[in-house]
Amino acid sequence: MKPRITVITLGVDDLERSLKFYRDGLGLPTEGIVGKEFEHGAVAFFDLLSGIKLAIFERKNIAHDAQINQTVSSPTEFTIGHNVESKEEVDRVMEQARKADAIITVQPHDTFWGGYSGYFQDPDGHLWEVVWNPHLEIDE
Repeated sequence: MKPRITVITLGVDDLERSLKFYRDGLGLPTEGIVGKEFEHGAVAFFDLLSGIKLAIFERKNIAHDAQINQTVSSPTEFTIGHNVESKEEVDRVMEQARKADAIITVQPHDTFWGGYSGYFQDPDGHLWEVVWNPHLEIDE
């Protein structure tokens, strides 16, 4: 296996609600929901930098596709890190998320390791950390 991730798919309960959050609230580019013509195929893809895609797909359809039982989810299963270039950008992104009706779980603050970060949850509870790390160069 090559060390590469090309798509991160988030399981959601309401595809339209999540589309609105990511497209309209956070401003991520998308062509909208595709695959509606298939019984378990409706999905939306968002174009991220470096050729990575973020997808949203209903949890019940992920369970069907993977042939597993749908289980209760937990927001602490993983976090998505969104690294930015400054403390001010952390504040701007967190405010954008708040205006999109994200739940702010941790306000932006100086971290113990010298950075600056905050956390928010999307409509399905997925945790995003918006972080400025003075030791990490952002390559766009």
